[in-house]
Amino acid sequence: MDRLWHDVGVRAPGLVPLLVAALLGGCAAAPGPRSAEVDAGAPRPVGIQDPAPPASAAADATIGCDRRASLRPRGALPPPGRMPAGSTMARIVRDGRLVVGIDQDAYRFSYRDPITGNLVGFEIDIARRVAAALFGDPDAIHFRAITTADRVPVLQRGEVDMVIRTMTMNCERWRQVSFSTEYLSSGQRLLVREGSGIRGLADLGGRKVCATSGSSSIPNLQRAPSRPIAVSSQLLVDCLVLLQQHQVDAISSIDTLLATLAVQDPNTRIVGDRITDDPAGIAMPQGADDLVRFVNAVLDRMRADGTWTASYRRWFGTAETAPTPRYRD
Repeated sequence: MDRLWHDVGVRAPGLVPLLVAALLGGCAAAPGPRSAEVDAGAPRPVGIQDPAPPASAAADATIGCDRRASLRPRGALPPPGRMPAGSTMARIVRDGRLVVGIDQDAYRFSYRDPITGNLVGFEIDIARRVAAALFGDPDAIHFRAITTADRVPVLQRGEVDMVIRTMTMNCERWRQVSFSTEYLSSGQRLLVREGSGIRGLADLGGRKVCATSGSSSIPNLQRAPSRPIAVSSQLLVDCLVLLQQHQVDAISSIDTLLATLAVQDPNTRIVGDRITDDPAGIAMPQGADDLVRFVNAVLDRMRADGTWTASYRRWFGTAETAPTPRYRD
């Protein structure tokens, strides 16, 4: 998988780079590296917190559980539309559609096709496969665009049935929601402007690094020995605007998402080693154990019949093996 995220030279035909001139009325950044303080007064997206509020938890969120271990499927998947009486899946079928919280700005993962206007991407493929297993119809689904910070609250309020939004499984989140088995492996790295001279977190002491609010990237930055200044944004694509405006010196997120930004702006590059190990899982409400087992059975089938690999190759251009599932019962 590292080949893909080190080599982001494949460009998307017809994709308009997310340049500031297009998004913010032509306020183009001057070429060449310079301090992020120079353009401090430039227009910026809404919802930026500079600096980000201090992270509440000082402890390592990965300590205290086997964060990759989910519930084992029980038996074969039931026929579509014929879910066990009284189950979470029967309730979803009765409601007439599966409601999934997603990102609509993550190129290759979950985004709107500029020609058709439809949501497409690797995570959209997974969501449609779950809908097909429930209803026999991959289109029996309602996608709800949410921010990174919304992922847990919308589940706890019962507004969505699941969240498929590159959500890292960690022990802190396991106490709030339940997860499927791992469907994507990644790790936190940096995206910088070409020619910046930045090679890793050690070069960012006292300099601004953008990450999405509600992500594990923010506390990881705030705990870094080099003491970078974390800046939070509601959307990762807004971090790209700040980087292009020279209002931050780097973006930090999982490398799988950073690669999608690098494709959109050829003047950026991913640098540094992975500073975290971030398995992504499908998040579901706590207590919906039957739904977790059902979704895990769908993921098992995707691994076995090759549709996980086919979708990954379609969107990312390489043939990878799906993460091996880990079960706790």
